[in-house]
Amino acid sequence: MKQGRLRVLLGAAPGVGKTYAMLEEGRRLRSLGKDVVVAVVETHGRAATKAMTAGFEIIPRTLVSHRGVQLEEMDLDAVIARAPEYALVDELAHTNAPGLAHEKRWRDVETLLDAGINVISTVNIQHIESLNDVVQAITGVPQRETIPDAVLREADQIEVVDLAPQALRDRLSEGVVYPEARIDAALSNYFRLGNLTALRELALLWLADEVDSSLQKYRTEHGIGQKWEARERVVVALTGGPEGETLLRRGSRIAARSAGGQLLAVHVTSQDGLRQANPGALAAQRSLVESLGGSFHQVVGSDIPVALVEFAKASNATQLVIGVSRRSRIAALVTGPGIGSTVIRESGDIDVHIVNHAAAGSRFSLPHPHGSLTLRRRVYGFLLAFVGGPLLTWLLASFRNDDSITSDVLSYQLLVVIVALVGGIWPALFAAILSGFTLDFFFVDPLYTVTVDEPLHLLALVLYVVIAVLVSIVVDQAARRSRAARRSAAESELIAGVAGEVLRGQDAFQAFVTRTREAFGLTGVRILIGDRVLATDGEPAGAGAGGDGPTTDGTTTDGATTDGAVDRVPINDQAVLELHGRALQSSDRRLLGVIVSQLASALEHADLQETAREMAPLAAADKVRSALLAAVGHDLRRPLAGATAAVTGLRTPGSTLTDADRDELLDTAETSLKQLTDLLTDLLDVSRVQAGVLAVTLQPVDLDDLVPTALEELGVGPETVDLDIPHDLPQLEADPGLLERVIVNVLSNALKYTPADHKVVIAASAFHDTVQVRVIDRGPGVPEDRREDIFVPFQRLGDTDNTAGLGLGLALSKGFIEGMNGTLEFEETPLGGSTMVITLKAVTA
Repeated sequence: MKQGRLRVLLGAAPGVGKTYAMLEEGRRLRSLGKDVVVAVVETHGRAATKAMTAGFEIIPRTLVSHRGVQLEEMDLDAVIARAPEYALVDELAHTNAPGLAHEKRWRDVETLLDAGINVISTVNIQHIESLNDVVQAITGVPQRETIPDAVLREADQIEVVDLAPQALRDRLSEGVVYPEARIDAALSNYFRLGNLTALRELALLWLADEVDSSLQKYRTEHGIGQKWEARERVVVALTGGPEGETLLRRGSRIAARSAGGQLLAVHVTSQDGLRQANPGALAAQRSLVESLGGSFHQVVGSDIPVALVEFAKASNATQLVIGVSRRSRIAALVTGPGIGSTVIRESGDIDVHIVNHAAAGSRFSLPHPHGSLTLRRRVYGFLLAFVGGPLLTWLLASFRNDDSITSDVLSYQLLVVIVALVGGIWPALFAAILSGFTLDFFFVDPLYTVTVDEPLHLLALVLYVVIAVLVSIVVDQAARRSRAARRSAAESELIAGVAGEVLRGQDAFQAFVTRTREAFGLTGVRILIGDRVLATDGEPAGAGAGGDGPTTDGTTTDGATTDGAVDRVPINDQAVLELHGRALQSSDRRLLGVIVSQLASALEHADLQETAREMAPLAAADKVRSALLAAVGHDLRRPLAGATAAVTGLRTPGSTLTDADRDELLDTAETSLKQLTDLLTDLLDVSRVQAGVLAVTLQPVDLDDLVPTALEELGVGPETVDLDIPHDLPQLEADPGLLERVIVNVLSNALKYTPADHKVVIAASAFHDTVQVRVIDRGPGVPEDRREDIFVPFQRLGDTDNTAGLGLGLALSKGFIEGMNGTLEFEETPLGGSTMVITLKAVTA
C-alpha cells in the first residue's frame, strides 16, 4: 500500500490561523475533486473557524469516559474505514484520553499514513520537544503536550502560518481568539508583544534549520559540491593573536546583514605544533564568539591556508574573514606573501575579506614631520650604500669594456637615487661621493688609481658628483614634502575623526584620549581632574611598577624608573592631559595644542550640561511646589471652611440648637477634619516619596488576605467588583500597609469611572518570578497624550470640581510600588477602558 503524505502547518502561537489555513487548503483540494474529510477540528468557539467547516464531511468523534467526564476524541477506526484521500487532523501534539489505541494524536496520524491516507495537520512551536525549555524560559508557561522533533522532521511538507505579533494581539483584543473574560489575562501573560516576537523568531529559525538540513541532504544525495548561497555563512579565521576580537566583530556585522546569517570562528593548529597560539586569548575569543551567537571550531592541518579554505568550503561558507599579516615588510619580502594570498587563490567562489587591525600596525599614526627621518631609515640608507655600491661595482666590472662607461655612470646614478629615497640626503651624499671615487678607481684610466689622465674625464667625474648631489637633494625634498602632506592629511583626519565620534554620540573624552594615544604612538593618555581620572586609554607609564605612579621626570614616587616619559599638559585651571610614552617633538606640539583647545571646549560643555542636570530637579521641585500651592488654595479651603463653620455654629452664644442640629454640626466638623487629615497625610507621603525616605518593610503578603480588606475599606462587594485570583498564586514581597493603600487608591479610581452596568475586575497572575495584579475598568479610558500625566502629582485629567482631591492617588501609588521594588503601569483595556498593572516580586521558596 502506498504511504500517505503528511503536511504540517506550524504556528508561533495560538490564534495565528493554523486551523483556518488547514480548512482553506481542504476547500481548495475539494474544488479540485479530491476526497477530503474532517477527522478532527478544534474550533475553540471561534465563529470564523466553525463557519469554514461547513460543507465538509465530518467524521463523528468517539466518546471516552474519564473520571466521570465524557471526552470527545478522533475516531481513528472510523477514519480508516472511510478511507478518504485526505484527512484534516487538528492539533498534532494533542494527548488522547486514556483507553484509546494511542496515547498521542501523532501516533494516530502515523497509523493513517500507513493506511495510505494523506494528512494535513497543525502544531504550535511550543509543542516541539527540543524547544520546550526554550519556550518555557520565554513565556514562563510549561508545555505538557509535546511532539518529538524526529516525527515532525519526517513530515513531507512543513509550512509556517505567520502573523505579525501586533496583529495577533489586535485579533486577541477584538475577541477573535479568546472570549472576553480571558482577553486581559492572555494579553498580559502569554501574549505579551515580546513573547510573541520571540516565538515567531523561534518558529522561523526552526523551519529555516529544517530547510537547511533538507538542502544539505539533497546536495549530498545528488553529489553537488558547489556552494549554494542560500544564506550568509561567515567564517572568521583566528590565530589567537590580539586582532581576533576585531575580526570577530567585523564577521558578526557581515553575518547580521542578511536574515539568518551564521557566524563560525575557526582556529587552525599546525600539525608540527611549532606555532602555538595564546590559550588565554583563544579562550576569550571563544567566549566572544558565543556571545555574538556564533560557534567556535578548531582544526588541525599541515598547510594552514589550505586547511582554512577546506573548512570554509565544508561549512558552505559564503564569506571568509582574515586579518592583515602582523609581519613587517622586510619579513614579507624574505618569507613570501603569506597566508592571505594563498587563501584568496584557493577560495574559489567564497568572498575573502582581509581586515586591517591594530596588531598590523598602529590604527592611526601620524607620519613623521618633514625635516627628519627615523634613525632606522637613515641606517637602512647607509647600509644600502655600503652593500649596494660594492655589489654594483663587482657586477659592472665583470662586463667592463671601452664603451661601457656611459652605462656605468647611469648605474651609479640610479644607486644614488635609490639611496636617497630610502635614507634621505646624508646617505645619498655619501653614496654620491663614494660612487664618484669608485668610478675613478675602477672604470677611468689609469685603472686602480685616483688620478685622471684626461682633463675631460675629470670634468665628467666632477659633473657626475654634482649631479648626484643635486638629485639626492631633489629626491629628499620631494620625500619631505610628501611626508608633510601626508601628515597634514592625517592631522585633519584626526580632528575630523574625533568630531565625528562625538557627533555620533560617543564619549567625547574617551574619543579624545584614544585618538591622541594612537596618533602620537604613546603608551597611555589620561585626562585628570584633580585626582580623578576622567578618561584613560592604554597603560600609563609605571602603572605596573608597584609604586604610586609616575612623575613628570619619568620616575615613580618610590624611585623606580619608568620606560617612558610623562608629560602633563594643562587643559584649564582644573584639568590636565597626561601623556605617557615617547617625548613629543615640536611638530607634534602644534597638533597637541589644537587637541587641548578642543578638550577645553568639551570640558566647558560638559560642565554646562552638569549644571543643567543639577538644575532640573530644582525646576521640577519648583513646579511641584507651585502646583501644591495652587491645589492647597482650592482643596484645603473646603474642609477648613466646613470645620470652621460647624465649630462656630456650636460655640455661638444664645443659639437654640436642637440635638439633631448639634449632631449634624458635629458630623460636619468630623467629616471635614477627616478630609483635612487625609489630604495632609497624602501631602506628607508625597514629600517622603520625592525625598526618598519612604519607610518600607518588605515581607511575604498573601493577596487573598489583602484584597478583601481593601474592598471592606471602600464598602464594595461582589455586585461591583469581580475577583479573579488563582488559588495557587504565590505570595508577594511587599509592605502590606502600603500595598493595601495602593489597591484602595487604584480601585477607588476605577470605581469612579466604571459605568453602572459593568464591574471592576481585580485579576492576578504569576509570571516568571513576579506577580501581577490588574485592576480593570470599562470606563472612558485615558487619551494617549495624557497617559504619562496620570502618575504626576496634582493631575486630575480635566476634573474641575473640588471634590476630586489633590490628584495624588496614582502618584502616591506609583511611589509606594516603586519603593517596594515593583512597577505600576497603565494599559488600555481591550474593548475600552483602563487597566492598572501592579507588578511585584514573588516570594520564592
